[in-house]
Amino acid sequence: MTENNNFEENHPHLNKKELEEKAKAKIKEKKEKAKRNRPKYKKKRVIIPTITAIILFLIGIWAAIHSTFYQSTDDAFIEGRLISIAPRVSGPVVKLLVDDNDEVKAGDLLVEIDPSDYIVKLHQAEAKLQEAKSELNVKEKDVAKNKANVNQTLENINSAESKMNFAQSDYTRYSKMYESGIVSKQALEDSKTRLEVSQANNKSAQENSQAAKHALASNQAKINAMEANIKELEAEVEQAKLDLEYTKVYAPQSGKISSRSVEVGNYLQVGQPIMQVVPKETWIIANFKENQLTYMKEGQKVSIKIDTYPSKRFLGEVQSIQRSTGAKASLFPPENAVGSYVKIVQRIPVKIIFKEDISNYNIVPGMSVVPKVKVR
Repeated sequence: MTENNNFEENHPHLNKKELEEKAKAKIKEKKEKAKRNRPKYKKKRVIIPTITAIILFLIGIWAAIHSTFYQSTDDAFIEGRLISIAPRVSGPVVKLLVDDNDEVKAGDLLVEIDPSDYIVKLHQAEAKLQEAKSELNVKEKDVAKNKANVNQTLENINSAESKMNFAQSDYTRYSKMYESGIVSKQALEDSKTRLEVSQANNKSAQENSQAAKHALASNQAKINAMEANIKELEAEVEQAKLDLEYTKVYAPQSGKISSRSVEVGNYLQVGQPIMQVVPKETWIIANFKENQLTYMKEGQKVSIKIDTYPSKRFLGEVQSIQRSTGAKASLFPPENAVGSYVKIVQRIPVKIIFKEDISNYNIVPGMSVVPKVKVR
């Protein structure tokens, strides 16, 4: 009302109707001006939630479709063979030919241990072996003599038996002739003496033969023992040669040196880890939840994202699925039959191999990856 009175005072030449129209126009103009000057944030309070809801709805649709055709996990890592290098003999290191991250090939010399003690042991073993072989040669000659003696005694037995048989028949003949009075008693006694002598000679030949056979058997047993000892000494020589060879430690496979912990002058013990060789062959172990494996199987294609190469997607393939959960395969599996039980979604390791050449990329065991398996 006050605003109308002021308007009338400022426009005394207008009539009442014109004044009302002018006042209404003025009020409308102010409302439109106020509407134009309304803060923008009040408009955004409506637009932004609407756009956000639409985006979330689209993301939900995409996630539902994606989970139907793909399964992914961030619980996955690059795996590889880590070959631990350890000496097979003890001793001080005299040569070290590699350093961390050096590239080596199978058969390359890595470390050399002082061979002096092992050379001495080899010479000692060879000397013992040579001495044993010399003694065996002497004993073999004795055995050859024993065999000749045995053969000679057998001949002596045959000769003694022949003479004894002749003396026996001669004595029998003389006995009959003596009974007939053809020969004298002296002749009979002489034939009896010859028989007794031949019998004694035959007995002596038998005893000599037995003694020769015993000597042969004894020496043969000694030869057998010597031959067994020689085989043992030959084994010691071979072991000494191996120990001497083991003073040089070679790379069992091609790869890169890692975790080197040896220096020249260190005294190494048998089986002491001194470094690792990491071959280039790598693969992925992805621990999927058990409810993600419904349609997963061997041979399915995999898209692999490695944190080190965020803009690159590597091509892979499911090679195998472990036949037990990670918990069951652990050193101390859970005992679910003891105490209260809380169900936990288990994870099952899946082995994924690369299906493209990755030799130009620095992909090493332990790296984090995100595999995405196309299950349908």
